[in-house]
Order: sequence, then structure tokens, then C-alpha cells
Amino acid sequence: MRASAPDSSGAPVVKRRLVAAAGRLAQEFGFNRAAGEILGSLYLTAGSASLDELEAELGWSKAAVSLAAAQLERMGLVQRVRKPGDRKRYYRSAEDIGTALRDGILKFATARMAGLEAELQQATAALAAVKREPEARFLAARVNRLQDLNRRARRLLGNPLVRLFARLG
Repeated sequence: MRASAPDSSGAPVVKRRLVAAAGRLAQEFGFNRAAGEILGSLYLTAGSASLDELEAELGWSKAAVSLAAAQLERMGLVQRVRKPGDRKRYYRSAEDIGTALRDGILKFATARMAGLEAELQQATAALAAVKREPEARFLAARVNRLQDLNRRARRLLGNPLVRLFARLG
């Protein structure tokens, strides 16, 4: 006798699959997988969830859940909720998740580009010290081009029209 396939249509199963997909998607875009799963779970939760509830649901450590929730809160993707008489931390997804995601991604990309700019400046300084080496001249030209591309991308992300179009979706 053949065993029947597990039920893949129940709401908890559907939620688990969507939450896992959110984690994978976040990871593919260079974000923390735990943060992606937490955001997905909170978006698919009516009301709020405590860190303990998220830890139990997702299987992440308390530290990973706490750090990811704090990161999501800083990005404006989740909001902390207080419950009278309860010392636990509760979170819920942002009211307008689309706008919050767009703004969060813009902030994330801008911060990453600023980090890249710092690395490129250090590379420029290091290469200036050995500028007579043929490979240093080649690398310096490439680093200079990367700095130019990075500045253009940062200006593009900061452009008011880009921000306006991001809000229209």
C-alpha cells in the first residue's frame, strides 16, 4: 500500500513554505536569511508575535531572532509592539510593507555602496604608494572606474525621481 502524500494545502504548511521562501529570497539578495524568515512570518501573522514565538516557529536561536528583529526594526520593516504588563518584546510587520521594503532596500543598498566607497578609497591610497608597479597602475585605473560607477549609482538611488517612482508601486 502506498503512503499518502503529506497534506500541502493546510494554512500552517502554506505559511511555513512562504516563510522559507522569504528567507531564501532575502539570502539571494544578500540579506540575513533569519531576517527574511522573520519578516515573512510577521507579514503572514495576524497581529504581533513575541521573539519567543518567532524562535519556536522558525527554529532560529534567541540571539539570531533578536538581532534580525532589531535589524528589521531599524530598516522600518517591522514595528515593536508593547503589551501592557508584559515585558516580552513583540513585533508586527510594517503597516505599508511595500513602501517599507522599498525604503529598506534603498537604505541597505546605500549603506553597502558607502562601505564599498570606503574600501575603494583605502585601495586608492595603498596603490598610490606603489604607483610605479605596472600592476598597480592597472589596478588604480580599475579602482578609479569602480569609484565612478559607485558614485553614479549612489546619486541615482538618491535622486528624488527614483524615490518618487519607488513610492508609486
